[in-house]
Amino acid sequence: MLARIGAGQDTIARARAGARSGRASVGGDVSEQELEERFAELLARYKGERGALIPLLQGAQAIFGYLPQEVMERVAEAAGEPLSQALGVATFYSQFRLKPHARNTIRCCHGTACHVSGASLISQEIERFLGIEAGENTPDMFFTVEEVHCVGACGMAPVVMINDRAYGKLTPDKAVAAVKAFREEAEAREAAIGPGKSEAKAQDRGER
Repeated sequence: MLARIGAGQDTIARARAGARSGRASVGGDVSEQELEERFAELLARYKGERGALIPLLQGAQAIFGYLPQEVMERVAEAAGEPLSQALGVATFYSQFRLKPHARNTIRCCHGTACHVSGASLISQEIERFLGIEAGENTPDMFFTVEEVHCVGACGMAPVVMINDRAYGKLTPDKAVAAVKAFREEAEAREAAIGPGKSEAKAQDRGER
């Protein structure tokens, strides 16, 4: 029993360390003990229930903001599934994240319309400007860059989404300018009302 508690606290410590720097939904002042209690309650609620794997993954990610290895192991155990099955589901559905995610997501569309309109050059320029590649976070955890198949705005091709904002008819230079402008606006908002309140408002608007 003591070993399980210790393992649980170690799991929470690791997850919280990633969540603290990313876009976790847990809030900055939540203690590790409270996170462990919430996670244990989630596991107990679904333990042994058929078809519980996806609800467990969704609940765990809602607590930690992503799904680290230790959390995946305990979710798989509660669901009565092998870890390989849990990992297969988590990697198949785009809603799940296996590593910390930055506060803001840049999605570079590479659908057909965007591809023929120069999406590759736009992605390359954004990645060069931020110093990261697709799938990575900036060191300050402000941006994550993703390449997606379609954002449903083909008439605006080529398109980049930053959170829920669409920027269309882009060139590489215009795309970088949009990224710069978004950051400047976000930083000005944080300076005006405070980082915590700013992030809460962004979450309410679907910007996180």
